Amino acid sequence: MKTYTVAELLEKNLVLQEVEVKGWVRTFRANRFIALNDGSTLNNIQCVVDFENLDESVLKRITTGAAVHIIGELTESQGKGQNVEIQVSKIDVLGDSDPETYPIQPKKHSFEFLRENAHLRTRTNTFSAVMRLRSSLSFAIHQYFNENGFYYMHTPIITGSDAEGAGEMFRVSALNAKNPPLTEDGEVNYKEDFFGKETNLTVSGQLEAETYAMSLGKVYTFGPTFRAENSNTSRHLAEFWMIEPEVAFMDLDGNMDLAEDFMKYVLKYVLEHNSDDLAFLEKRLLDEEKTKPQAERSEMSLIEKIKFVVDNNFKRVSYTEAIEILRNSKPNKKKKFKYIIEEWGADLQSEHERYLVEKHFKCPVILFDYPANIKAFYMRLNEDGKTVRAMDILFPGIGEMVGGSQREERLDVLKDKMAALDIDEQELWWYLDLRKYGTAVHSGFGLGFERLVMFATGMGNIRDVIPYPRTPQNADF
Repeated sequence: MKTYTVAELLEKNLVLQEVEVKGWVRTFRANRFIALNDGSTLNNIQCVVDFENLDESVLKRITTGAAVHIIGELTESQGKGQNVEIQVSKIDVLGDSDPETYPIQPKKHSFEFLRENAHLRTRTNTFSAVMRLRSSLSFAIHQYFNENGFYYMHTPIITGSDAEGAGEMFRVSALNAKNPPLTEDGEVNYKEDFFGKETNLTVSGQLEAETYAMSLGKVYTFGPTFRAENSNTSRHLAEFWMIEPEVAFMDLDGNMDLAEDFMKYVLKYVLEHNSDDLAFLEKRLLDEEKTKPQAERSEMSLIEKIKFVVDNNFKRVSYTEAIEILRNSKPNKKKKFKYIIEEWGADLQSEHERYLVEKHFKCPVILFDYPANIKAFYMRLNEDGKTVRAMDILFPGIGEMVGGSQREERLDVLKDKMAALDIDEQELWWYLDLRKYGTAVHSGFGLGFERLVMFATGMGNIRDVIPYPRTPQNADF
């Protein structure tokens, strides 16, 4: 006999057939009704036990969290709330769950409490929905790139270079922590380390992906990246996942086209394939919003927000134009912004990005041609000498979602920029080689995957969209 998932039993027309299912007990009431869930869907299936003819020792073991194997006939349900139910003919308890100590009881739990029990939090509706959506988004990302002729590249996790110039990296070392070898100057001698040099966990696979784009044409990475930034906010993780496509012979306009098409594709995918999970998360968000002051509530529901991105053309605006809009805006003039925009060259904050998207243009926005001094060394310098061919995509509710640029393909300009920022040419000799041997215009962008999952699920804390968050003072599980 085939074992069905709960999702299959609820979707397929199997009424009056004997079926087999395995899952975990969500609730067991009146010694008769089991709400069973196996993670395949948000919805439980009701299993009706003939308690009068069931051994009492088995009945006592049917508790919240227990794993059970059930065989019975699928029938149309007599009660409200479900179309079908299983009339149980045989039940085996595969794994007991102590009701006195099982932490995920059928009641409302705080997200903080669930983070402390992250190994069990996907037994709740909220987290099972979030993680199914995370899985769907991952699949859609690979499917999009596969359909568009990209090659998937695994860039190194251990690296000797700092792509962003951020300097906040996790060191990777096999040296004796208590007694490392020292140079004559008293510094740690990394020449005696495992790799013969100082190495770190990567902050980005971009530079390596560029090298492959310049031979394979179109590549993308999708892997873990690491930042040792000592930040304990709801938007920062020390370990997170990045999607980074790189394309040869593509300029900034092509890069903006690609990013917009990509974002619409993956979000449309979850609208089509995760409707139950989205509806549940939307209701959760509406209930949460009711507890906030009116001014802090979102103007759009979760699904409206996603459709807002999928259905609208992204407005393309230069940084210079955006600065003028912000300088002349009411919140800026009335000093309602936390960060007042006074002059060209300011680094935009989330409040400014959201104003442009939600209040001014009322559609997703792509800002381009940023000041060179607030962007990374590898971005192509414009002819004005002040701005670079950078672009950021701004979404409602979240601000920056995607950051990218046309890469600097001219060897002399790149060397000048590296010298100005004191970046060692010897460290990146291979990156400079790309500009010596068949250089060409090329572009790419980066998307923090967890930020995308936050947008698609409506979750307010980035720690709730990754299975096991890594943050300062926290590496549990």
